[in-house]
Parts: sequence; structure tokens; C-alpha cells
Amino acid sequence: MRLLLMSDTHLPKRAKRLPDQLLAQLPRVDVVFHAGDWVDTDTLDLLESRSHRLVAVYGNNDGPALRERLPEVAYAEIGGLRFGVVHETGAAQGREARCAARFPDLDVLVFGHSHIPWDTTAPGGLRLLNPGSPTDRRRQPHCTYLTATAADGRLTDVQLHRLPPR
Repeated sequence: MRLLLMSDTHLPKRAKRLPDQLLAQLPRVDVVFHAGDWVDTDTLDLLESRSHRLVAVYGNNDGPALRERLPEVAYAEIGGLRFGVVHETGAAQGREARCAARFPDLDVLVFGHSHIPWDTTAPGGLRLLNPGSPTDRRRQPHCTYLTATAADGRLTDVQLHRLPPR
């Protein structure tokens, strides 16, 4: 199963639309993850209509319309792996231990909020992935998203994609 991971799109405040390079991935992947801070419902509608499967949550910048349609935490079993998605995980220091304690039954946790790409493994094996933001790099050198493959209980081909400047 091919996966596309994104977070913190903040549309239309940080960009007018999702980058073409990211949109081109949609027909090529089996599951799209969005870890919150959509800001508008149009982006949710777009991803729901173009994705084979969408696993998504709301973030701290998402208002009532998005909170009515999305959970705070989402779970999915894909390719023999147990995934969770949440927007915020707290400070970087201690993140692995904190998330492993909060989500003991997961194999992979996708999160956002910081706009900082993150790929670590907690003691006990929980993989933590933050795809950064495809539209708002903040203090990062590039806007980013992730792709990966989930199959036979393994996560492979995890790749951070850097987007060209707008």
C-alpha cells in the first residue's frame, strides 16, 4: 500500500492551493494521511474526492466545520500496521516516550503541528512521522510531505519530498 502523508496545509491562509507535485501523487497512492490544520473545508472536500482512502484529523487551527467532520485522533490498520494520526504531540524533548505511553498499541504515529519533518522510532518500536507542511515552511528550508509503503507489517520507502519555492 502506497501512502502519502501531509499536515498543516493552512489553506487558503498560507497558500492558495495544494502544490501540483503533491496533487499529482493522489492517484498513485492507496491512502492519504492528513494530520490537521486544514483551516478550510474545501481542502478536505478535495482530498475526500480524490483519495482512494483518507485518514485525517483536525488541528488546533481548525474551526467547528472541520471538527464536526474529523476526529481529534484517527486510527487505521494498513498493510499489517496499526497507524494513528494526531495533530499535536507536545514538545520535541521527550516526544518518543510520551507518544509510546499514550499510544501503546500503535506501530506508526503520524503527527503535525510543528511544520518540522520528523522521523524517529521510540523505544518499543513506535515509529513517529511528521511530514512537515506542503504549504507553510515556517523556519524550515523547504515545504515538505512524505511518502511510504506499508506491506506485510513493515513500513518501507519512507521518503521526505521537498517542494520547490512558490
